[in-house]
Amino acid sequence: MMHHWDSGWGVGNWLLMGFGMLIFWALVVTLVVWVVRSSGGPRTGLSRPGAPLDRPGAREILDERYARGEISDEEYRTRRDVLAAG
Repeated sequence: MMHHWDSGWGVGNWLLMGFGMLIFWALVVTLVVWVVRSSGGPRTGLSRPGAPLDRPGAREILDERYARGEISDEEYRTRRDVLAAG
């Protein structure tokens, strides 16, 4: 005859233990994600919403193109004036 096969644990105690394990593993995963994210190198603007992107402005790009000889003097002046007006 089998007496006390479940060591006196009722269904409620087994459910409580199951939820406790789910909470435990959720906390472990959350901690690991937090550690990985906080120990990473510098983030780009894409990984941080609202962070300014480290990209050159339109005027800087125009100056670089002019310095490399990609655009003429006239085109540089015209585009520079358009950027200043806008």
